[in-house]
Amino acid sequence: MRRRKKKYFECETDAPAAIEVAITRRLQFSEVDALAIAWHGRYMTFFEEAANELGQMIGLTYAAYRDAGVGAPIAQIHVDYHQPLLLDQKFTVTAALIWSEAARLNTEYRIVNELNECVATGYTIQMFYDLTNREPFWLTPDLVQEMKKRWENGEFNG
Repeated sequence: MRRRKKKYFECETDAPAAIEVAITRRLQFSEVDALAIAWHGRYMTFFEEAANELGQMIGLTYAAYRDAGVGAPIAQIHVDYHQPLLLDQKFTVTAALIWSEAARLNTEYRIVNELNECVATGYTIQMFYDLTNREPFWLTPDLVQEMKKRWENGEFNG
């Protein structure tokens, strides 16, 4: 079976380099199926754990969104499974934020096992909306624009 090898999102012209964060953990008993491999539905949780670390690093936390009156729900999620992740195996999840001028966040994910073999890849797209009137943002919210300035100034990857 042929597996995806290229990135999910194209970098926009003059966009800052992707911001990346990685977390490492061990696959636990409660996360596996009867065959002692990671249940397919857990991969979204693994993505969320890495995305949460990324948000902490760049200031886009749930509290920051709430305080700014911004919602950022996932509008699309995709996972490509490459090989099984086994019970008690250590693995690393990398989340990479790819800049978009649209009112959205594009995040790519890669999961590798302790042998550095690719287990899964995927992405999420989060869209922004106003928490007070539930209307979508057509332009990137101020909270995210402020983060982008810090990103462009090299505050995150370097």
